[in-house]
Amino acid sequence: MFLPSALTILAVCAGLSAVRFADEGKIDLALGLLVIAAVLDGLDGRVARMMDATTKIGAEIDSLADAINFGVAPALIVYSAVLRDSDSMGKDVGWILVLIYCAAIVLRLARFNTLLDDDDAPAYTKEFFVGVPAPAAAVMALLPVGMMQHFGTGWWTSTAAVGSWMVFVALLAVSRVPTLSFKTARVRPSALAGLLIVVAAAAALLMTFPYLLMVIGVLAYLAHMPFAWRMQRLVAARPEHWEVPARDRRLQRRDERRAAGGNGVRRRRVAPRTSARLGLRRPTPRTERHADDIVED
Repeated sequence: MFLPSALTILAVCAGLSAVRFADEGKIDLALGLLVIAAVLDGLDGRVARMMDATTKIGAEIDSLADAINFGVAPALIVYSAVLRDSDSMGKDVGWILVLIYCAAIVLRLARFNTLLDDDDAPAYTKEFFVGVPAPAAAVMALLPVGMMQHFGTGWWTSTAAVGSWMVFVALLAVSRVPTLSFKTARVRPSALAGLLIVVAAAAALLMTFPYLLMVIGVLAYLAHMPFAWRMQRLVAARPEHWEVPARDRRLQRRDERRAAGGNGVRRRRVAPRTSARLGLRRPTPRTERHADDIVED
């Protein structure tokens, strides 16, 4: 119990220290500490699972840490780094808009905790999140800071642009737009070489142009959302596939297409109206919240 909770507390300390250094103008150090906070938030769940040390208090601490590291800290960093130097009205408007983002992350975490009690969600729902998860939302919210560090000031650092972006990210966080849960993804052997090349390119960018990598990552994440929405609809419309792993499901769809091509008939199945159709994740006991780690809230 002690070690996972200690990691969570260290993550909170790193996130709040990031706010302090951003206020002092040390943006690189602030964002580095926020990355450390995210890594620690991811480790605590895995450590708790390995040690069989999941507890109710650990789940509560983890939820509060997520609110600080992915809600409060990014909002204050954006305000300190970008919006605070605006005119009087710009500062006030900017403050209101970052508060909207922070409130949206808290609401998302509260909704996620309530979804843990849904015992009727089928197996396929663990492949999707409902809306943008808090860690991804935090990276997206920090995009104006990254662009300022890489490109300097411009229209992208104006109060209107930054505030609109923060509200957009807030809406994505509380929306029901399905996004992929990459912890369940499997890589086909034929795609392994290409994926390793992408990883190598990302590592090179991280060492040389880290903020450009942030921009590319955010754009790629936004681009995957229509794909995730389509995939979720296809699975939700086929109840016979709900309990089938994703890899086997692809094989079944291929066989169905071949069969449909053989007799010239292609049937469309309609799923019943259930909460699972909304893309809810398979719940886990709340006392095992640590195991959900960074990939979710």
